[in-house]
Amino acid sequence: MDLPVDEWKSYLFQKWSLLPKSIQVTISTAETLSDIFLHTSSLLQSEDEMFLKRLSRGYFVGKDPNAPLFYREKGNKKFQEKDYMGATVLYSKGVSHSRPNTEDISLCYANRSAALFHLGQYETCLKDIIRAQMHRYPERLQPKLMLRKADCLVTLGRLQEASQTISDLERNLAANPTLAASQFQILQRTLSRLKMQVQEKENLTETFPEALTKAFEDMDLREENEQISSASSSVSLCTDPLKGRYLIATKDILPGELLVKENAFVSVLNPGEMPPLCHGLESKWDTRVTNGDRYCHRCLKHTLAPVPCDGCSYAKYCSQECMQQAWDLYHSVECSLGGLLLTLGVFCHIALRSTLLARFEDVDNVIKKLCGEISNKDICLRESKNLMQTLSDDLGEESEENGETVETPIPGCDINGKYENNYHAVFNLLPHTENHSPEHKFLCALSVSALCRQLEAASLQTLTTSLKSSQPKAAMAPGLCQELHIWGVAMLRHVLQLQCNAQAVTTIQQTGSNDNVVTNSRQVRLATGIFPVVSLLNHSCSPNTSVSFRSTVASIRASEHIGKGQEILHCYGPHESRMGVAERQQKLRSQYFFDCNCPACQNEKPRHTAGPRWEAFCCNRCRALMQGADVLSCDNTSCTEAVSRDHLVSRLLDLQQQVGMARKLLRNGKLERAIQLLSGCQRDAESFLSAEHSMVGEIEDDLAQAYATLGMACVFIFFCGEQVCLVSLVMTPAASG
Repeated sequence: MDLPVDEWKSYLFQKWSLLPKSIQVTISTAETLSDIFLHTSSLLQSEDEMFLKRLSRGYFVGKDPNAPLFYREKGNKKFQEKDYMGATVLYSKGVSHSRPNTEDISLCYANRSAALFHLGQYETCLKDIIRAQMHRYPERLQPKLMLRKADCLVTLGRLQEASQTISDLERNLAANPTLAASQFQILQRTLSRLKMQVQEKENLTETFPEALTKAFEDMDLREENEQISSASSSVSLCTDPLKGRYLIATKDILPGELLVKENAFVSVLNPGEMPPLCHGLESKWDTRVTNGDRYCHRCLKHTLAPVPCDGCSYAKYCSQECMQQAWDLYHSVECSLGGLLLTLGVFCHIALRSTLLARFEDVDNVIKKLCGEISNKDICLRESKNLMQTLSDDLGEESEENGETVETPIPGCDINGKYENNYHAVFNLLPHTENHSPEHKFLCALSVSALCRQLEAASLQTLTTSLKSSQPKAAMAPGLCQELHIWGVAMLRHVLQLQCNAQAVTTIQQTGSNDNVVTNSRQVRLATGIFPVVSLLNHSCSPNTSVSFRSTVASIRASEHIGKGQEILHCYGPHESRMGVAERQQKLRSQYFFDCNCPACQNEKPRHTAGPRWEAFCCNRCRALMQGADVLSCDNTSCTEAVSRDHLVSRLLDLQQQVGMARKLLRNGKLERAIQLLSGCQRDAESFLSAEHSMVGEIEDDLAQAYATLGMACVFIFFCGEQVCLVSLVMTPAASG
């Protein structure tokens, strides 16, 4: 998902293994990203591009004129079965494959409006009715659509608009008496009903607390830090030769205090489970629902009625406004490259989008940095002492200039010392070039090279038009090929940055049918983004903050009391409650290239025999953890309890089966029987599972949902309190995927 598809990775790794040793050494020892890109791109052959194109064609992202009818008929079947949500999704797929201003798209919008009406989504239904009419909805079907519009307006209490729509429909029927007698009678009866409803509601006024809702959404905003955009005044930016940049508390911070609220500089929706790479009809017209069908591809808001890109079937948005903004910022370039970007992975996609967004900032400064990247031989090396380069690793040190002490600017900050959410900050995130394996750098560089070739072949001047128009004639950038080389180096830099600096944007998704009395939810990775301010936080296996997301906005809050002068710490994924110190160290070293020395790692003894606490068994006598291989012994030296692992595993399987039966009772609304069974499961679990075992948490969660459904608030609150610790163990979000 982050990296290219397996077929392309295997192909390039094979190509790397067949290269002469001298070429491998040249790439492996290259001092700059520019050299790596230059040497690697020269190895991209036409047969490589043909293979990549074949893979890309496996993703059907264009408009298929035969697809709208297929999806509309599938949607109609769901509609007849009263599965209105399923019908909505299928009509949306039909919309995505339809060309603008065609009968296909107007019919799909109209049918979707009917499904939305039955789902009670009246405002969204009205928008789809307007869209259907804008795209030349057939005149013969207009009366049915206008009736639905009037029905929505009456339900929403917009009585004046409803009366006007009814009057328009009556005039339309009088001027065009072409309907069959039976259809005309049905329309007249519906009109009469709507008129009566308007009269009944005439004296009622609508009171929707919009101001209150807006105030609630903004209630957690604080005064911004003067030094760091999107951050609270409770934190300050510091540097250290070993730790690099980091944040500290400027005062005592209470649990729950908002420390950072940052919109992603760039984000790309994770495609989720895409159709298999084959050319059969079933994969081409896929009916499965993915993240790409549920969420806006620009702002990541959940949407029931997406608006598709006019040029491709993949990109979908929550509104016309979001679609236009995406087009203006980046999608005008990305649209024709959809299959290629899905093949090359999310990291390549983010790299391209980052450079496209860079065009809208200080272009002269951006080009200066990129040219500096190409010409400066030291810029990629940790030994670099060039203070004119923004990636100097001598962070925060002082130097002598004309006998005066001059403080080295913190990388990413502007000339006034302010750190902002912009391309300058993104560019200054470390790529750790020297830590990546030669094979990985070859994979990334050749993938970016192939992307640049496609940009050049398609004559996509968007990358350079704004550059040429914004610079004086004498300062114009070189020709297209040279400019693509500059942007190629930038994209390679971003791809390498992302391994350590990508942030997984997560959301909670409901699972199971909406008809169930009790539904479950799970945390899913929705998108990948770059948050320059969030990236300033260093890692701890026992952090003092937590992160949450709303749309493309990340909020960092204190999860415990943080004293003045303490560092603000974030968990990159490996958490002390989820894995032992040895496993954490290995994961952090392999992905983030550092050895963690946080208190949790320093104080914890390696557990060679005991598994993680959320999988551990406990002693039935003293509740201490059990350790061992085939036979487990109590960790308490004063206890002699021993039991076979097979016996405990068998008990766990039996318990899981009982819990499964209880969940079935919950789904069927048999709450009291479910609670009785779950209570027995809870007692059994406590006799041989650790208190932090995932199964213990799941049982308590099921009980909490059951009690909440029965309205037993006090018991529900108790179980929610019990769940807080378990949620912090299991749901700690990763910094990157």
